[in-house]
Order: sequence, then C-alpha cells, then structure tokens
Amino acid sequence: MIERAGAGPLRRLVVLRHAKSAWPLDVADHERPLAPRGRRDAPAAGRALAGADLLPDLALCSTAVRARRTWDLAAAEWGTPPPVRHDRRLYAAGPSGLLAVVHEVPAEVETLLLIGHNPGLEELVLALAGDGLADTLEQVRTKFPTSAIAVLSWRGTAWRSLAPGTALLTSVTVPRGAKQ
Repeated sequence: MIERAGAGPLRRLVVLRHAKSAWPLDVADHERPLAPRGRRDAPAAGRALAGADLLPDLALCSTAVRARRTWDLAAAEWGTPPPVRHDRRLYAAGPSGLLAVVHEVPAEVETLLLIGHNPGLEELVLALAGDGLADTLEQVRTKFPTSAIAVLSWRGTAWRSLAPGTALLTSVTVPRGAKQ
C-alpha cells in the first residue's frame, strides 16, 4: 500500500515520454528529430493533457531535439503555455537523476510536466508509485510507449519530499494523432 508523503497541497507529476522519433543516418542520438507519427502524436498529447485538466504550472524538458519538439507541439495546443526549463540532465537520465531534478522544483508548482526518455521515465513512474488506480501499474510495467502520459499524485509541502513509493499512479494514457 502507499506510504503517505505528508500533509500539504495535492501535487501532480505528469510524465510524458517524447513522441516517436526518426532514426536518420549520421545524426547523433541527442539530435534525432520526430518521425511523422511523432509529429501527429505530440499535438494529441497536448490535447489530452488539456482535456484531462492536466495543464502544468511548469514543464521540465530534456534538451534532446525529439523531446523539445514534443514540448513545442504539445504546448501549441494550449492557450498560454506554462514556463519550460530545458535541462540536459534529463537526457538519458535514470530514475535517481530524474528525481534529483524534480526535487529542485519550487514549492509553488503544484502540477509539473516532465518530458524525457525511456527507460528512465518508466523506471521513475514505477519507483514513485506506491500504488495505482485500476491497472495503471500493470500498463506501465507492460509498456510505456512514445507519447505515453502517466500521472502521479501525492501530497507534500515541497517537491523534495517526493520519494519512492509515496505517489499514487492515477492514470496512464497513450494519445495518438490521426493520420492525414
């Protein structure tokens, strides 16, 4: 069962895996662009976040081209996008590195969007979730595909109190854009 992180406001960590990327020859991994499917799915992720009332107060985004472009296309679906911080530490980070960056988030942020890469994001979600609604944990264990969105909720006065096992995995969705 879930350990309680403590009193404080309800906080949400929204984890978004970047949209499907392309694999062009002679392009470094960090510089890989989105594939056509990724360019369709990223706006769908933005619409899904808006439709679920999950617009963030702040976004933390990997500096990789595919993550930045996912952010750009998703945020373009909102009237006024929140501030975004592009952080190189999120590129190829494991769960402890991702959590270290999250711990730096100011206390006034209640909903945080984290855009990055697997396997780190999947491992982070599974580490933080002390429990999950319905079959959300099994969904993430089975596959956390490109454009997947996982929502973790917890109570705390500061992001630095978010720890393994202290959040509830409330939803997992995989938005897909329509082929033109």
